[in-house]
Amino acid sequence: MTAVPAAQPRVAFTDEMKAEFKALLGDRFTTAAAVREHHGKDESYHPNFPPDGVAFATSTEEVSAIVKLCAKHKLPIVPFGTGTSLEGGVAALAGGVCIDVSGMKDILRVSPEDLDVTVQAGVTRKQLNEHLRDTGLFFPIDPGADASLGGMASTRASGTNAVRYGTMRENVLGLTVVLADGRIIKTGGRARKSAAGYDLTRLFVGAEGTLGIITEVTLRLYGIPEAISSAVCPFADIRGAVDTVIQTIQSGIPVARIELLDEVQMDAVNKYSKLDYKVAPTLFFEFHGTAAGVAEQAEMVSAIAGENGGTEFTWATRPEDRSKLWQARHDGYYAALALRPGSKGWPTDVCVPISRLADCILETKKDIADSSMLAPLVGHVGDGNFHLVYVIDPDKPEELAEAKRLNDRMVDRALAMGGTCTGEHGIGYGKLEFLEKEAGAAFAVMGELKRAFDPDNLMNPGKVVRV
Repeated sequence: MTAVPAAQPRVAFTDEMKAEFKALLGDRFTTAAAVREHHGKDESYHPNFPPDGVAFATSTEEVSAIVKLCAKHKLPIVPFGTGTSLEGGVAALAGGVCIDVSGMKDILRVSPEDLDVTVQAGVTRKQLNEHLRDTGLFFPIDPGADASLGGMASTRASGTNAVRYGTMRENVLGLTVVLADGRIIKTGGRARKSAAGYDLTRLFVGAEGTLGIITEVTLRLYGIPEAISSAVCPFADIRGAVDTVIQTIQSGIPVARIELLDEVQMDAVNKYSKLDYKVAPTLFFEFHGTAAGVAEQAEMVSAIAGENGGTEFTWATRPEDRSKLWQARHDGYYAALALRPGSKGWPTDVCVPISRLADCILETKKDIADSSMLAPLVGHVGDGNFHLVYVIDPDKPEELAEAKRLNDRMVDRALAMGGTCTGEHGIGYGKLEFLEKEAGAAFAVMGELKRAFDPDNLMNPGKVVRV
């Protein structure tokens, strides 16, 4: 189990404080145990650290008022969107107040001619795409969970489409942020480029709520492709599948998604989603473009796959078939847990340069094979990112210890290969020690930035940096 960092001394939450929050928010502030428990844990294996109270905000101005009240009493502040983070990012390590922005669901502006949109932080990616359905536009970042867009910006999320469309880093144009003293600032703008001043937008994208609370997000949009086609291709071995990915990227083929599922994960997906694909290392592809362009991309990738031991492609061109395929991929985490009823998942990820991807995956798979651990592997391998889910009995300390040993080895391996400790899960407090190792002297600079923005260490203390 990851050691819990010392966030800061806990401030006693008094009845007088509760009365002030109630006066501000009425029934939208609660100290009910069930609500606090719900807001103290994300989707990870990390334990529950509930806040002292939960404030449900509906506007930027209200978030500002809540933050000012917290600052007055030196209460820690933890932002909460949908709770789908994976490294303990929502845990209230020092208590305090959780600010839930899930009710901030207004789509404030859509500009089809400029290909951009501004939304409140609680809008989810599915809600946005449903709203855009009749405009011919879509927002492509797809981390699997129907996460809030504010949370996705805060964790610098990506997902299956990142190989073509990039991550939240490339797709956030501007933000509205509430700082630790309650000030409201706007960063960036709607221009497609700017050389004006510090890039504060990129500073808050990925800060995981440690520098301020994102309340509004301006995002890039894209035209829905004329043609979309998906395919599944099994391989004789992992190396053949990964070599196919590397050669596809190096050939400049603009594939939209390339997902790798190892044989363990494919078995889990078949059982959970009632599919009948071959139990073998498998690539899921998706191609976007004109009908002719998609056909050309598919032909080129099929040839590359064939040279690397890929067998027959199974195609999904109808929207309902594509949806079923990608839903099965997104349900991979729950499929893995279903292999061992009553288990819990320890999800983790790393990202390496694609030239080192095969070596990193094969060495990681060997570690798993040499242990007793069940750990299906999936990956957004088009950008060098892959994931494991250690399927464990949380009541057996020896399994937690083995998962930690394997995870430490995998992260150290990725760093040695010029990679990163996390491609998209973020740091939270679960990977704080790895970030310190990865960043070196820059880690201390991150701490200096944190103190400059948040001198009292109120914003999501204990996460990302040490203060």
